[in-house]
This record gives sequence, structure tokens and C-alpha cells, in this order.
Amino acid sequence: MRKLLATIAMLSISVSGLAQKKEQDRLHESAVVMQEILDIPEGIPKNILNKAECVIVFPSVLKFAIGIGGSYGRGAITCRTGKNHNGPWSAPAMYALEGGNIGIQLGGQATDFVLLVMNDKGADSVLSSKVKLGVDAAAAAGPKGRDAAAATDIVMRAEILSYSRSRGLFAGISLEGSTLRSDGGANKNLYGKSLSARDIVQGGRVGMPAGGRELINALGRKSPKRVR
Repeated sequence: MRKLLATIAMLSISVSGLAQKKEQDRLHESAVVMQEILDIPEGIPKNILNKAECVIVFPSVLKFAIGIGGSYGRGAITCRTGKNHNGPWSAPAMYALEGGNIGIQLGGQATDFVLLVMNDKGADSVLSSKVKLGVDAAAAAGPKGRDAAAATDIVMRAEILSYSRSRGLFAGISLEGSTLRSDGGANKNLYGKSLSARDIVQGGRVGMPAGGRELINALGRKSPKRVR
């Protein structure tokens, strides 16, 4: 009986370790995508990134093989800490992106997405519950490069700005109708306990996971402080 219990315990530890590694790998992929996009000369304008309160990264989102236009991506969110959201970037929470219209836009290609949450209202919506873009939170295609100066009105109205990269092509993209939600199972795998996204990025209830440092460092180098 003792041997059986010991075997079960070892299997549980092994499964838990594999699940955590999966999320750590996802954080690494998110960091690679974020760094590559930040390095694009005509990419996300620095003055736009400096205004962002949170950043969400979804690497390699794929269209479902079954169904019309369905898609499902997994990635991570990090938000600026501090009372006025102008401190360092937080530990990441795992997030999910899903929706039929994403799949239509993907056209069968693996696509990376980066979403910027621009204000308190947008952050509160994203961190509170399942959010439908364009319904629960105002969303728009993000301006890039030289387009930023001509897109002031878009930036001021939007709570969330979205970008995509596929086959080397980087552009602002509309994700209205798509859904964002906290990936509770992935967060439990990563941190070993059930936590909400708000607990992780605003509550200060976890330390920085090893896999999250790359993502946080990439953002910290490019945009260490928020500029309203």
C-alpha cells in the first residue's frame, strides 16, 4: 500500500512538473514574440507603448481545422504595478484569446498577436471577467510607425489596441467580437494554486516565474515607466 501511495505521489509530482514546464515554455514563446515585435523599426510606436497599462501577448495563434473561422490562442498578460500604474511590469498571468472572426482573418496561418490595454477602464474590464472586444471594451487596430501621429483620436477612444504579425508582416488588426479571458488552469499549473489574473498582476501574491523574466525584461528595457 505504501509503495502504491508513493508511486501515485511521484506520478502527481511528475504531471505537475510537466504542466508547469508547458506554461513556462509558453512564457518563453511570448517573450520571443514580444522582443521581435519591439525590434521592428516600423512596429509599435514607443509613445503608444509608454501609455499602455497592460500588454497581452499571444504567440502562434492557429485557425481551427474543424469549423469555420474558429480560433483559440494562449498567451500571457502583464500590467504595470504601483498605485498609479507607473511602476515595473508585473508577474505574468496566463490568458486565452478565442473567437470566430480571428480564424477568418488568420487564413490558416500561424499569427502572433499583441494587445495593449490603454487605460484603467480597459484593465479593469480585462482583469474582471471574460471580455468581448468591441462590446465590453472598446477595441481598435493599433497604429504603427509613422501612423501613430495621425491616429490620436483612435488611441484616445480605444481601451485596447491590437496588432498582429504573420509571415513577417506586422500590422494593426481589429479583433472586435473576439473574447479575452483568464486561463485559470494554466495559472494554476504555473503558480501551483488557483489565482485570478487580478491576484497575479495587481495583487502581488506571486513571485516572478523563471519563464516570465524574459517577457518582463523585454518590456522593461523598451518602456520602463508609463507616460500618460
